[in-house]
Amino acid sequence: AYKRFSELLPKEERENACSARVPKSRILTLPELRANPFRHRICQVFSTSDNGDDSMSFEDFLDMLSVFSDSATSDIKSHYAFRIFDFDDDGTLDRKDLEKLVNCLTGQGKESQLSDEEMEQLIRNILEESDIDKDGTINLSEFQHVVSRSPDFTRYGGLQR
Repeated sequence: AYKRFSELLPKEERENACSARVPKSRILTLPELRANPFRHRICQVFSTSDNGDDSMSFEDFLDMLSVFSDSATSDIKSHYAFRIFDFDDDGTLDRKDLEKLVNCLTGQGKESQLSDEEMEQLIRNILEESDIDKDGTINLSEFQHVVSRSPDFTRYGGLQR
């Protein structure tokens, strides 16, 4: 992990890789993230940068790789997936989060975008299946409950090499 992190740094900064921060633009060049529709949000969730540039320290990078590794538990994977999908960081997946989630998965192009009716029906179905307390949002425990019934989540939910 240290080698991969330091390779993302300019040559002159590699000696001090432990105290350096890799810019988001370099993190996004990782093969595992390049095609991930949530790549920008992943950087946002794992970055501890104070200035909002989504750069990563070695510790941030290690956290990200650990969560997406095969050895991470499904609880850890689902916790971070929930954080990634919670676009407004309010602790719940509401209709706006679900719409962004669906748009990320289907693509932003006109040809792949769902109609308003299709989007509404899909969100209604997701909430019907997942919103156990019927408050119109999905909280972390509801999300983890749904994920626990989906063995493919942990198998395919990560950065695979």
